[in-house]
Amino acid sequence: MKPSKATQGTQRDAGETPPAVSVCLTVIKERKDFLACNKGPYRSVRGFILQARNRQDDNPTIRVGYTCSKKVGNAVARNRAKRRLREIARLMIPTKGRAGWDYVLIGKREVTAMRDFKELQSDLKYALKKVHE
Repeated sequence: MKPSKATQGTQRDAGETPPAVSVCLTVIKERKDFLACNKGPYRSVRGFILQARNRQDDNPTIRVGYTCSKKVGNAVARNRAKRRLREIARLMIPTKGRAGWDYVLIGKREVTAMRDFKELQSDLKYALKKVHE
């Protein structure tokens, strides 16, 4: 069976695959954790805003939260933006993020849903580098 055109070109080399066991990504769901991330370092890039926080505890997991306000658009636009943010976080944060940190990705109006996926990945890589300096 041939892969569809939508999936062609998205396969990665074996060296780029994020580790499956060594780092666990968990989702931030509580408001207090989002507010705590808001007080930490942040970086605004073209596609989104990244907020970070060092939890300074012994838990080695990386936690990630996603948010898009109504300014991003209707429910369809917000969900599309959050799906894209979840995917770039799944691909990049296990390798570029740090254990024991929380990250919140905030979608931007029209940009997050429409920006090229490779550019969103490079935005996240740049933002992580700047937040950890």
